[in-house]
Amino acid sequence: MASNAPAFTVGDYVVYPKHGVGRVIELQNEEIAGMQLELYVLRFEKERMTLRVPTNKVESIGMRKLSSDKTLKEAMETLKGKPKVKRTMWSRRAQEYEAKINSGEIVLIAEVTRDLFRPEDQPEQSYSERQIFEAASSRLARELGAMEETDEATALEKILEVLREHAPQYYDNDEDDS
Repeated sequence: MASNAPAFTVGDYVVYPKHGVGRVIELQNEEIAGMQLELYVLRFEKERMTLRVPTNKVESIGMRKLSSDKTLKEAMETLKGKPKVKRTMWSRRAQEYEAKINSGEIVLIAEVTRDLFRPEDQPEQSYSERQIFEAASSRLARELGAMEETDEATALEKILEVLREHAPQYYDNDEDDS
């Protein structure tokens, strides 16, 4: 079973769906409950967290390498699209947004970032909307930063520039649509 799991080496950046981008800092062999386990030791700098993942669980957890350039391009294009806000209760939408973020799929995370972005001239967001937007944009920025070998702040600014450039056309035309 471990033979078809993606092989990560020490120093690789990986995406762990529930925590975002981490780095493989070590490969360990440990005996746990009488079984020999090979473990990836992941370090998540932002959360100051270390995680040990059995190599045979990588696939079922959904741990993956950083996105391909094609997928990253698709995510950046997603940011340029029209925000989709369903007319359902906030609690339901919040659950859907959290599920997309925790999926670890960069395009879904980009959708949440786009849908919750508010230009400066728009009404203020609620606290929970802001929290989810920050979680999604931070997760997206960490993967973009790792792929472009830059820091999260630089990557986040690039994402916000795309949103600021494309969002106004959707907010300006809202009155014209009716």
